[in-house]
Amino acid sequence: MIFLKVEKNDVVKVEYTGKFDDGTVFDTSEKHGQPLEFEVGSGKVIKGFDEAILGMAKDEEKEIELDPSQAYGDRKEEYVQKVPKDQMPQGVDIKPGMVLAVKAPNGQEFPASVAEVEDETVTIDMNSPLAGKVLHFKLKVVDIKKK
Repeated sequence: MIFLKVEKNDVVKVEYTGKFDDGTVFDTSEKHGQPLEFEVGSGKVIKGFDEAILGMAKDEEKEIELDPSQAYGDRKEEYVQKVPKDQMPQGVDIKPGMVLAVKAPNGQEFPASVAEVEDETVTIDMNSPLAGKVLHFKLKVVDIKKK
């Protein structure tokens, strides 16, 4: 019997559960109702997740630990900025913890969380909520499609 192993450019389906050091689950494929599907090596998932899948066989399971450099990187203080309140969306009651879509100069939108609201300014944090964190994943390859 020949077992296919995951190689670069294969399209895989992976069931996963992601946890923090304290065991708190931050994401799981169950929550999305289906396995995560992506092309290995395409940059669609974080580096450490992508690399961990390489060489796995269908129905194989493994647990991995990723430091920030293999995941969402370190938190960067320059990604936390004060913005004048008049530049915030009008008619929205801005509160700490809210996530807003911020437009970069190139037109690309990305999420930013509201850290603090003051009289004249709003402090927004454009770091990923997972930046600076060690992430633990339980992985199971459920399908491999060769390109």
